[in-house]
Amino acid sequence: QLQLVESGGGLVQPGGSLRLSCSTSEFSLEQDGIGWFRQAPGKEREGVLCISRSGDITTFGDSVKGRFTISRDNAKNTVYLQMNSLKPEDTAVYYCGRDPTGWATPCLPNYFNSWGQGTQVTVSS
Repeated sequence: QLQLVESGGGLVQPGGSLRLSCSTSEFSLEQDGIGWFRQAPGKEREGVLCISRSGDITTFGDSVKGRFTISRDNAKNTVYLQMNSLKPEDTAVYYCGRDPTGWATPCLPNYFNSWGQGTQVTVSS
């Protein structure tokens, strides 16, 4: 089963930054849409940011607007989530998913697959 690999999580103080990476050595991501999602304890998985194969970005709500950015480096077969000005409410397990249609919209978990194990992000002082 195809699976993505998330990395880069950790413990950070409020206001800090982290960069998450989503990659795989099993297949090329170049034609896929990729989305970042998160799941906090007791809550459903929700979209964060998604990027199409052509680089169009879809957001989910306003909670990360102006703080998080998504980008892709096809040469490295990697999609990044840059998270700045982190808040305690950003604490969650972050996952990336693959949309083989390439569109990455809507940025909702049901439209993505190939989930990895996730990476924990904890924002706390």
